Amino acid sequence: MSNATTPGQKEIDLREAQMHVYRPTDPVEVSIHRNELCTFKKSASVVRHVEVDLTGTMLAGKCQPGQALGVLADDRSANKGLDNKTGKPHKPRLYSFSHPTRGEDGKGNIVAVTVKRTIDEHWDNHSLFVGVASNWLCDRQAGDKIKVFGPNGKKFLLPKRPDEHDYVFVATGTGIAPFRGMITDLVEAKVKSKIVLLMGVPYSTDLLYHDFLMRMSQDNPNFIYHTAISREKNGAHDRLYVQDRIRTERDQLLPILTNDRTLVYMCGLAGLELGVFQELALNINGAALEAYLECDKDVLHDIRRWNRQMVHKQVRPTKRILMEVYA
Repeated sequence: MSNATTPGQKEIDLREAQMHVYRPTDPVEVSIHRNELCTFKKSASVVRHVEVDLTGTMLAGKCQPGQALGVLADDRSANKGLDNKTGKPHKPRLYSFSHPTRGEDGKGNIVAVTVKRTIDEHWDNHSLFVGVASNWLCDRQAGDKIKVFGPNGKKFLLPKRPDEHDYVFVATGTGIAPFRGMITDLVEAKVKSKIVLLMGVPYSTDLLYHDFLMRMSQDNPNFIYHTAISREKNGAHDRLYVQDRIRTERDQLLPILTNDRTLVYMCGLAGLELGVFQELALNINGAALEAYLECDKDVLHDIRRWNRQMVHKQVRPTKRILMEVYA
């Protein structure tokens, strides 16, 4: 690709954010405000919307979507907060905020995180693996005390001047968390920007905040919401991964993706970025593609053969792609 400066290389002026008001070594005790199921009751996964009351702490009013809350599974856990293998306290865990900047209460006192219970098998000996922090946090009841720290993160925020951009948000699973807050911020600010959310899950019962997002899209013509279901038929389409929506909704998305205002935010399991990069490269080209990806010339002839090892090496996102992916 050309070495000339492209819109994708320009620095994006993100919101300012406070970080590390409390640190893991000096957390603050707060209360669970509400804890409710996010997934449909028939879902094989269990994801909970957990609200935390920060009233009276230095965290109140300082937590934005795109940041994360640190949680310590403390001595009220069944194993006394210690790792059975090491005998040491469990490592702190970070959970993305899912509330808008105003908080769930409009005053910044009540924040929210979206937590999936981790329950799996160890591959080597097929014994049960239960995520310590996720299950401990999902078990908390309204009024329970927990120890938290943060906020963490400053590179996955909305821009300072949101009206200057259009947005394509791409999420899988609990990666929807920051976008629930960001989209609410944008809609309530009455921006005239185009806002697109592409949400991917294995089954329709795994869709998170679906009713809320459907209402939001119905009430706001500038907000477009598409789901992609990978393990069941998806309306008129066969099984779809989230990146496939760039192809199936190409006529609708191409005008947004090819303008020089658009930012692409991605949040979800690692590997998400590869599929999205491939679909961007297959559906847009020239300067429009260069705004998002800096690709070595020799990889553009066979985009379908890209692999994860190429990401950030031969296929590099520009500053117009903001990512928060996790293992």
